[in-house]
Amino acid sequence: MNTKIKTIIIVILTIAAANAQWRTLEPGLEFASFQSPLYNRHKDTTKTPSITPSTSSKINVLRVDLKQYELCLLNASNPATGGAPLTARGWAAKAGMAAVVNAAMYQADYRTSVSHMKTSAHVNNSHISKDKTILVFEPLKKGIAPARIVDRQCDDFEAVRPHYGSAVQSIRMLSCTGSNVWQESEKRWSIVSVATDKSGNVLLIQCTAPHSVYEFVNILRELPISIDRAMYMEGGGPSQMFIGTVKDTMEFIGDFSSGGRPAGATQLPNVLGVKKIGKVK
Repeated sequence: MNTKIKTIIIVILTIAAANAQWRTLEPGLEFASFQSPLYNRHKDTTKTPSITPSTSSKINVLRVDLKQYELCLLNASNPATGGAPLTARGWAAKAGMAAVVNAAMYQADYRTSVSHMKTSAHVNNSHISKDKTILVFEPLKKGIAPARIVDRQCDDFEAVRPHYGSAVQSIRMLSCTGSNVWQESEKRWSIVSVATDKSGNVLLIQCTAPHSVYEFVNILRELPISIDRAMYMEGGGPSQMFIGTVKDTMEFIGDFSSGGRPAGATQLPNVLGVKKIGKVK
């Protein structure tokens, strides 16, 4: 067998293995769980962070087809849809969401996002911080992407801004060219993030096992998820992802950076939800 044929076979097998990871929860929602190489049992355990038996070392990814599902921002600060912080599971039940994750970090008042956050009906934080990435959705005109991650280093946010009703600003994980923008660190914690892939899908990503963000970004770049852009949403105990469909119910809860799971899921003031297009609660 010549080298060219061998290469083609390897590529086909690699693609098949990647596709085998994904399972359909509902049309438009696919889920995959990947083992973190940081916790590979064949690695040198003297260099691997400790992990409690209850802590999942899997990187959980929900792939959302924006032709069938839409993103929704839910805020406790919004009298119309909020009123009080809830867990990711609680928000999903209240608003009829198929999935929910943290919508960026929040301030000491337990209401206000650290950076810019708004919908067309409610402004949680009007201030645009120095953070580079802004997830925009709720399109206000036809013919544009239903959601995208704007990188302010290579995109003109002010030109994009008028075309979307909702925006969530947070810390970027990849540069415009796909490089890791975080620095190496000994500090590790659970992580939840939101990304887009090269086909325009939104990826909701959570891992309970502690990673440094630098390690986590490098792992995401190697996973078979075609990652394009990614932004950091939360770390530590509050990092959550809830998925509730007819076929599956899954809840992932973060660990504190020092290790050890909190007694229960933390209540979150701001979350990003996924809802079937046209569905009414």
